[in-house]
Amino acid sequence: MRDRVVVVSGPGRVELVEQDAAELREGTFRVETLFSGVSAGTELSYVKGTNPYLHVTWNADLGLFQPGDAGTPYPVTRLGYMQVGRVVESRTPAVAVGTVGAMTYGHRSGHVADPVAERFVPLPDDLDPLLGVYVAHMGPICANGLLHAAADLCGTDVRLLGDGVRGRRVAVVGSGVVALLTALFARRHGAASVVVLDPTPARREAAEALGLETLDPGADDPAVVLKTRWNHAAGDRGADVVFQCRGQDWALQLALRLLRPQGTVIDLAFYQAGADAVRLGEEFHHNGLSLRCAQIGRVPRGLTPTWDRERLSAETVELLRQYGDLIRKHLVSAVVPLEEAPAVLTDLAERRRSDLQVVLTG
Repeated sequence: MRDRVVVVSGPGRVELVEQDAAELREGTFRVETLFSGVSAGTELSYVKGTNPYLHVTWNADLGLFQPGDAGTPYPVTRLGYMQVGRVVESRTPAVAVGTVGAMTYGHRSGHVADPVAERFVPLPDDLDPLLGVYVAHMGPICANGLLHAAADLCGTDVRLLGDGVRGRRVAVVGSGVVALLTALFARRHGAASVVVLDPTPARREAAEALGLETLDPGADDPAVVLKTRWNHAAGDRGADVVFQCRGQDWALQLALRLLRPQGTVIDLAFYQAGADAVRLGEEFHHNGLSLRCAQIGRVPRGLTPTWDRERLSAETVELLRQYGDLIRKHLVSAVVPLEEAPAVLTDLAERRRSDLQVVLTG
């Protein structure tokens, strides 16, 4: 048996190669891929050659990038983390043949998994399996952003995912997949206002089609607009919390300017080129602001026992149950066969196409 696998062999070089399928051992199961979502951030950084893992070594013990041989050199053979597969063979009673579930094994036509070592999230029958690409990893990334906002307000006493946004004014900078799912999470969990800011008209249109309010940061100064609108007290205006979801320095600078005094930016972005335009001597300093990085590799300190990845996936399923039809229509912009993956990834990296969400099939 052979599997087709998407491989990045070097900057700008993406291939679809055939590999021998792994052996089905006792305790494992085999899935055939139904859908595989493309992440326009992390994945394209390997295609572009901008991911830091390609150039420096990550010292996990010290939590530092250090000079040395790249930790993940080319070829990159496991690309992608948004898969949905159907179980076609199983040698474990934990996973039944025929079950459709969300996983994170990369763009490939099939995969053999160990349920002890890998997550397999069965999808409910009432959920469009294509939307399952968000359940294992992408949705939890966004839910974890809300969890960080809740921890910022409540410490370790976070009871509900919306504890940091309920009744509060929320701004979301960016209008990609992470931003739009985060904005929908905030709306679902009771934010008093949610405004999405992005300079790209097509992306603002997608946000509006999802029922979200938008502002163009290139028009009137959005910080003035929102601080005029969102008044808390004399000298206290602006967003309670800003979710920063676009990996460019101007976006972080804008996020800081939108906040009320002592507000917090929850940062979900990946700054591959650094952040030279961020001016920490201005609003950040004078308004006493906070910046928290929310990465899916960790939930806020003290919340691990109660907010594991399974709970964040369950929150994602509920989001998709509420907004799934809109997400399928307005966020998923292209569904293409796996055979087209090399061309699609290359075109996205070189900005010859600008899809919000590409989903590969088969």
